[in-house]
Amino acid sequence: MKIDKTVISERLLDLAAGTIKLTTSLEKTYTGRHVSGQLMRSATSAGANYEEACGAESRKDFLHKMQIVLKELRESLYWIRLIEKADLNASVSNNLNSLLSEAQELTNIIAKSIITAKKNK
Repeated sequence: MKIDKTVISERLLDLAAGTIKLTTSLEKTYTGRHVSGQLMRSATSAGANYEEACGAESRKDFLHKMQIVLKELRESLYWIRLIEKADLNASVSNNLNSLLSEAQELTNIIAKSIITAKKNK
């Protein structure tokens, strides 16, 4: 099943917006600020790099940018799981679970896209 790039773009934008909402609700401790910053950077970077990949100048450029998107999504997954495991903000557990699920789905989609693009060289 082929997923339209505008759908992926919108989902990445929603993930970034969701993580911004999550990070603003975390405690303003040293740990909370550190984890918030890391998550915000990785989640927002995934969407921005995907937009760059959509405008890539070559297949090699496209693959490189998509691999960056994948790395940023994996990093986002790590930070979301850390928030959950360290119980940094139990009041957002429903939002946390939906962000975790969406980040995992997007990671799988991007990984599959990279595999497909490599096969179609």
